[in-house]
Amino acid sequence: MATPAPPRWDRKMQQRLARGEEAALCELYDRFASLVHGLAYRVMGDEDAADQITREVFGYIWENPDAYDPKEGNLRSWIATLTQRQAVHRLRRCEAERIRAGGERTTEQFERKVCDANTAARADFIKSSMPTSIRATLDLAYLHRRDYRQTAAELGLTEDEARRRLRLGLQMLSTAMQPNPPSDSASPPGPGGSR
Repeated sequence: MATPAPPRWDRKMQQRLARGEEAALCELYDRFASLVHGLAYRVMGDEDAADQITREVFGYIWENPDAYDPKEGNLRSWIATLTQRQAVHRLRRCEAERIRAGGERTTEQFERKVCDANTAARADFIKSSMPTSIRATLDLAYLHRRDYRQTAAELGLTEDEARRRLRLGLQMLSTAMQPNPPSDSASPPGPGGSR
C-alpha cells in the first residue's frame, strides 16, 4: 500500500528547515514544543530532563533537517518518535549510571519501567492525535466518569454514536499496548544516538 502524501505544511517546513530558516525552527517549536516536552516528561518523570530532551530534539532537527523524510509520514509523528526514542535512551543511560553507583533496582524492574513509560507516552500521543470528537467522548466517559448515555446526552449524540466513538477511541488507545519495534531498544536516531 502506498504511503499517502504528507500534508503540504510538513513538506514546506522540511524545505524551510533545510534552507536554514530560523523562523521555520521558531514556528516548529511553537507548534510542537508542548508535545515534545509532554512526551519527554511522561517517560522521564522529571521536569529538568524533559526540558533538556526538548532542547536536544529541536537542536537535532535544526542540525539535521534532511533526517525527516516527508514520504515516511507526517512531521508530528516523526518528532514524537524522535522524542520518545531520545527519552528512553536518556532513561536507560541514567539507570545504567545509577546501577553502577550501587543502585538496588534490577535490570528486569528497570525494563518494566521503560516499557511502562513507553506505553504511557504512546497513549498520550495517540490521544492527542485523535479527532477532537473522539477525544471529547473518551474524556467524558473516563476522566469524568460518565456512562455512554450521559456522554451522549452531554455531547448531543445518539447513544449508538457515543458507543461507536468510545469503541473507536479505545481501539486506537489499545495500539499503545503493542510492543515496541526492535529499533526502540537500540540507540535512537537523532539526539544522543546514531542511526
